[in-house]
Amino acid sequence: MSRPAAPAERAEQDGAGRAQLQRLFSPRHIAVFGGAAAAEAIRQCRKLGYGGQLWPVHPTRASVEGIACYPDVASLPQAPDASFVAAPRHATVDIVGQLAGRGAGGVICYASGFAEVGGEGVTLQQQLVHNADEMALLGPNCYGMLNYLDGVALWPDQHGGQRVERGVALITQSGNIGLNLTMQRRALPLAYLITVGNKAGSSMESLVDALLADPRVSVIGMHIEGLDDVAAFSRVALKALRQGVPLVALKAGSSALGAQTAMSHTSSLAGPDALYDALFARCGVARVRDPAGLIETCKFLHVHGPLGGRRIISASCSGGEASLVADLAQPRGLDMPAIPPAAQTRLHAVLGDKVTVANPLDYHTYIWGDLAAQTECFSGLMDCQFDAHLLVLDYPRLDRCSAESWGTTVDAFVAAAHAGHASGNKAATVVASLPEDLPEDYAQALMARGIAPMHGLPDCLDAIAHAAQIGAAARAQAGLTPLLPMQALQMGAPRTLDEAASKRALAAFGLPVPQGQVVPAAQVLQAADALGYPVVLKAVSEHLAHKTEAGAVHLNLTNAAQVQAALIQMAGLSDHFLVEQMASNVVAEVIVGVQRDAQFGLSLTVGAGGVLVELLQDARTLLLPVQRHEVQAALEALKMAPLLRGFRGRPAGDVVALVDAVMAVADYAQANADRLLELDVNPVLVMPQGVLAVDALIRLQGDAHA
Repeated sequence: MSRPAAPAERAEQDGAGRAQLQRLFSPRHIAVFGGAAAAEAIRQCRKLGYGGQLWPVHPTRASVEGIACYPDVASLPQAPDASFVAAPRHATVDIVGQLAGRGAGGVICYASGFAEVGGEGVTLQQQLVHNADEMALLGPNCYGMLNYLDGVALWPDQHGGQRVERGVALITQSGNIGLNLTMQRRALPLAYLITVGNKAGSSMESLVDALLADPRVSVIGMHIEGLDDVAAFSRVALKALRQGVPLVALKAGSSALGAQTAMSHTSSLAGPDALYDALFARCGVARVRDPAGLIETCKFLHVHGPLGGRRIISASCSGGEASLVADLAQPRGLDMPAIPPAAQTRLHAVLGDKVTVANPLDYHTYIWGDLAAQTECFSGLMDCQFDAHLLVLDYPRLDRCSAESWGTTVDAFVAAAHAGHASGNKAATVVASLPEDLPEDYAQALMARGIAPMHGLPDCLDAIAHAAQIGAAARAQAGLTPLLPMQALQMGAPRTLDEAASKRALAAFGLPVPQGQVVPAAQVLQAADALGYPVVLKAVSEHLAHKTEAGAVHLNLTNAAQVQAALIQMAGLSDHFLVEQMASNVVAEVIVGVQRDAQFGLSLTVGAGGVLVELLQDARTLLLPVQRHEVQAALEALKMAPLLRGFRGRPAGDVVALVDAVMAVADYAQANADRLLELDVNPVLVMPQGVLAVDALIRLQGDAHA
């Protein structure tokens, strides 16, 4: 395994790669190789108004699209900043090598038939990357790149975008999804559309890093099938957060990223998807679930950026719409506070006694079409000074109806929003409950006036929640840390520590465990008497991962007769038994686990514990290294959190001691990062004072020391 680059060395490498990508993104000259696809790229560049030089290269043609052809790379006037290569795959490999030899900036490889088909394609792709050397490479099997800021279309097809001065950059691993995204009619201003195909060359994180250098990029959206270097992505994501450029991710795919074991409960809770959730949460990246969510979240962030909180207010002329907003806001964690007294007074004065002034606000239709009254109403809305102010407004069908009075409502809302902006308010949004009820030209007009035009209530409220999440991450960025590079495992066979050995190993790092001892069967009664009843009796074996299912644990044994009966039932399971004191006054049961993933390394999971772990599926996963405030926040986010706080008159649990216990497990994991495969502590019993870890399992690889 090659050594990780030192910080200074890595910065130098990143800087060189960034410069090459910037040449590719904003080229002074473009070389295109091939026939029909290359000709289309020239046409699309002309259509977008590209002002640089275009150099078609073809071994037999005299011209392409009226431009004289060069026969080969060596004939070009100079090393091109960008090249679009649409030649057959073997020729592509040779052309890339020749371009790198001349010092070209970057290349897009359109041809397929590489690693995605296996066999010879894998070898060809390896040769392609080797030939590219330090040149930026997108692809192969890549549709291309569109730069709507500078009119660059390294693209073999039509597309739906247009020139902009500032906008959102989108990166996708799918050419067709990229093409679809350019066809959106939701007024999203696209600055870049970059497809990466097989992702053999420039990585997702290097593309993000290069885009961060362009101040015209407001937001970066990503369609991700998988990341190759999670630690590198975390570094660039935190850089974006510090720079104030929000990242939005549409993560696709559910296949496992690495070999998963089935021994621990944790592995059933912290699958690959949970690890991506943990990565994005750690780095302040908004995760969306579909292309519409990607567009709407990027659009809201483009207009308003991250938000300072989750307080929203909405206005509509319908009680049905008002109740919809309330119903949809609650599960997204958005707050709809009561309207402050001053705003209440202002709204009542304009709406009268027939309208109930509340949030969400149904302002009825008494003032519909009255510009002055509607402006005063919406100004009262802005007086609330919440984090986002929504106007729910669905336009009529323009092919059958008139929208004249809708324009009055929008003018009133814009006037109130602009006045509110002068007072410090800015997040004003017009949202259509149905996406098709906000036509594109109206949405573009709203965008030009500083209002976020949102298509569909659920996606709009998701976008607001994401903007609040990014805002919270930005405020807490001092406590956010990138992931460490993956640490290689020791050599050797995997092995499992039995419960007693696992507890001893964790207790050495500060995890509280019950008083007890491991004894042979003949000494069990003596040990129970010495500890004092009630006791717990467990069979001890490295092969008993799930003791409850195997009948290898008996709880709350109150006398010697019960201990003897339990011992008889467990005969044959083990030669040795763990006798422990039985805990009492338990408030809650929590699972704390650590698992290893082929890409993410070690992760920590906390959740509702005991025998119902898989049934409840109430857990949060964090990537290591972890800090106390992250553990605290994860525990507070659990559905079982009310139990820890004290539920229906029951005492509260000792959360401080619980966080201490979780950090002890994390410290053990970090100290054994080169050999820990998985770890389960289930359950940790939480009591009003203190906690006890009453079961544990550790799997290690390598040496025989725990």
